[in-house]
Amino acid sequence: MAERSFAKEVEHLRLGEGETFKGEAILAITKGLLQAGVSYVGGYQGSPISHLMDVLSDAKDILDELGVNFQSSANEATAAAMLSASVMYPLRGAVAWKSTVGTNVASDALANLASGGVKGGAMVIIGEDYGEGSSIMQERTHAFAMKSQMWLLDPRPDHTCIVDLIEKGFQLSEASNTPVMLEVRVRTCHMHGSFVAKDNVRPAFTLQDALNNPSRDLDRIVLPPAAYQHEQEKIHHRLPAAIDFVRDNRLNEWFGPEQGKVGLVLQGGMYNNVIRALQYLGLSDAYGNTQVPLYVMNVTYPVIDTEIVDFATGKDSILMIEEGQPEYLEQAVNTILKRKGIATRVQGKDVLPMGGDYSVQALLSGIGAFLEENHPHLLGNRPPLPDARDVLTLPQVENLKTVVPSRPPGLCTGCPERPIFAAMKLVNQDLGEHHVSADIGCHLFSILPPFNLGNTTMGFGLGAASAAAFGQKGGKRSIAVMGDGGFWHNGLTSGIGNAVFNKHDGVFLIVDNYYSSATGGQDILSSRANNRNRKTNNPIIKAVEGVGATWVREVDRTYDVGRMKEVLTEALTTKEEGPKIIIASSECMLNKQRRVKPLVTKAIKDGKRVVKERFGVDEDVCTGDHACIRLSGCPSLSVKQLDDPLRDDPVAAIDNSCVGCGNCGEVSEAAVLCPSFYRADVIHNPTWWDKFKASWSLALVSYLQVRRSRRRVGVQFA
Repeated sequence: MAERSFAKEVEHLRLGEGETFKGEAILAITKGLLQAGVSYVGGYQGSPISHLMDVLSDAKDILDELGVNFQSSANEATAAAMLSASVMYPLRGAVAWKSTVGTNVASDALANLASGGVKGGAMVIIGEDYGEGSSIMQERTHAFAMKSQMWLLDPRPDHTCIVDLIEKGFQLSEASNTPVMLEVRVRTCHMHGSFVAKDNVRPAFTLQDALNNPSRDLDRIVLPPAAYQHEQEKIHHRLPAAIDFVRDNRLNEWFGPEQGKVGLVLQGGMYNNVIRALQYLGLSDAYGNTQVPLYVMNVTYPVIDTEIVDFATGKDSILMIEEGQPEYLEQAVNTILKRKGIATRVQGKDVLPMGGDYSVQALLSGIGAFLEENHPHLLGNRPPLPDARDVLTLPQVENLKTVVPSRPPGLCTGCPERPIFAAMKLVNQDLGEHHVSADIGCHLFSILPPFNLGNTTMGFGLGAASAAAFGQKGGKRSIAVMGDGGFWHNGLTSGIGNAVFNKHDGVFLIVDNYYSSATGGQDILSSRANNRNRKTNNPIIKAVEGVGATWVREVDRTYDVGRMKEVLTEALTTKEEGPKIIIASSECMLNKQRRVKPLVTKAIKDGKRVVKERFGVDEDVCTGDHACIRLSGCPSLSVKQLDDPLRDDPVAAIDNSCVGCGNCGEVSEAAVLCPSFYRADVIHNPTWWDKFKASWSLALVSYLQVRRSRRRVGVQFA
């Protein structure tokens, strides 16, 4: 199951010529693909395009009607290799993934694809995860586009522009025999809007046509001497063809007055924030009617020299608004103008931040400084600008870190991975600290308090591989962690297979929560749900034993902290050689709640008897040392100040976000902590027997309380 269902929204994909499509940009992108006559689609989920994969999965019936083949790829390299179908045949194909980490994985396939070139249109939809809200290292897709000479589209955040650019992108790919990248940012993906739809198009040349009429062209295969010719073909044929197409079809856009002393050149994705900044400066309205000339690069690679020259001619200065570093576009614009002998001054990173998210505030400061220096009269009398800097620099909050508690990301309430790391902490108390190679996924949060586990992380599914240097026998063993999503992404071969082959003597912990949970809960090979479109229920243990692993242990309920501790201890102390593999399984609590909550709510509404488990802390027993919080870190575990004047320290408390997983009690038992946790059953729609038992229990407890009260020794003061 995925984080969100688009079962209702995908019906909008059936809209035809002249009808108005309204919805999220992810849906608009899918509609654009169908209108462009795509033959096949693949990809790997990840922010911010996870929902694109979910939409395509939910739209399977519509895709089948049009003859479109959709595959949820094993990883990004698999998706990129799919595009080879467009090398020999006039088939339009599209794949999607999160960049730049996904592009890293796919770079080998992309390099071969770009070298040989394509006959049909090939498009890579890149979820650009840079700047605000990013969950990865701060790198840009632009370098990959230049490295392999793939054309990079960066559409203005507008539904009509995005959908049109998808169709034009396929045409550009075919006109220049080159794959293209379509870059969409986080905010763009989740933007809502509308556009006038066209009819969906069935591929004129189908996959069956290709299979029935196989084609082969040695010049398109990356082998010498063809590979040497590909470079010359890129320079002398493909690049000029791409430039001509972009220029002739006016894929880039001009806004504002034709003439002016200054102008702004910007990436298409920056348009909305730039307009808002100009609006605050009194130089535009909310609808984009700007008083400053704008050149919007919906195609950021290749740069169209003639358009840059035309825009810069007659202007004293232009500002290149390019998010991220290095400043590829600023350097390109400077080179173009220098070669043409044009004296227009180019500014960019000297007034704008070198790195980081180009928020409205950052653009407001940079554009304001540029205009103050080059054309102050344009600013004139303007309203006061919004500026949060004065507030943030007040003396009492000069250093926010000393005032506002940090809130690092953490595991969800009831997460089945939490007890795994609690057990690892307990093992460390007995055996000492171990080197832990972490991996990408929810389990990476274990590097933060309260667990503080994990020394390195090198990439998705590379947790096992990143411990390869510590595989020798003798001394302490390393521990490598990866999730089931990372395992199937590439961890089976690069991690487990590699460890088996090299007789690695470390411990490999595979966290199996039934889904690719960190990306939204999509099904994977080992998911235990029945998926009508995919083959699931393929156990991880069969895969690891299939590549030769012999020491394998399964823990099918991770909340059993004692069992987890026992198995980890055995793995770290056994005399058996070779990799020690532990598969720790329990369903992702977030997905479980998504699945179970609607069923429970309906049962209660229908008047059925439903029992919910809740946990609490006995305030009279709790000592207030909070070891349970340090070993668990569950968000539902908090502290509570008592009214008792003799007890200064706050006691542990469980709030209403508790999902009844029982981890707190398990940790307390395994760590031999105080027995202050209790479980209570909350019964909805109780039967007469439940009510009878409750009344008698209450009466008995009241009687015992009164009797205990009478036996207390009283002290009277004169």
